[in-house]
Amino acid sequence: MTIYMKDTGFLQMASGIYADYWVPGLSTALHGAMHLSVEQMVCVALRFFASEAFLYSVGDAEQLNKATICRTIRSVCLAIKALADVFISFPGHRRLCDIKEEFYRIAGFPNVIGAVDCTHFVNRKSFHSINVQMVCNADCVISNVVAKWPGSVHDSRIFRASEIYQCLSQGEFSGVLLGDRGYGCQPFLLTPFTDPLEAQQAYNHAHARTRPELK
Repeated sequence: MTIYMKDTGFLQMASGIYADYWVPGLSTALHGAMHLSVEQMVCVALRFFASEAFLYSVGDAEQLNKATICRTIRSVCLAIKALADVFISFPGHRRLCDIKEEFYRIAGFPNVIGAVDCTHFVNRKSFHSINVQMVCNADCVISNVVAKWPGSVHDSRIFRASEIYQCLSQGEFSGVLLGDRGYGCQPFLLTPFTDPLEAQQAYNHAHARTRPELK
């Protein structure tokens, strides 16, 4: 999978890290990496995230030693984590009625406030070490993340143990999520029919068109 980031997105990310996290507490933790600018440190971390390369490979590409690369990546990860709640918020930063309307415009599926799915992150030994649950809106903007379960744990188990499951089951949000057949159908989580009758095929078609791909 190839991910492209616009210049404006990169600058927003770098300025957000600097303004909201870097100045308050990060500078004292960097030591030998302080000769790098915020933009350079974000570039180093993005190269590592995108290439899945070893630290020394990223260091060779950036002409930096392994220790500096290690500190830089850790520092950027901590900065991004500190900003997570600012950007990742369920059901999103728009009004609930607007979120539902955006989903409805796709295929006429009403009352949808998000789509849920899990994706496996592969480690350097080429096995699925983490199964990450994500919820997104109609524009594939992530609104909720759970990244703590081993790759062997089933998607439905992760969902049932998540905070968002508890919130939806208690009626804290007015609306439903869309999920694939790996999840059990719930009043707040709609899944496709396994063997649809003719009258149910239109539902499955609208479900498939409306639910964004999170893999």
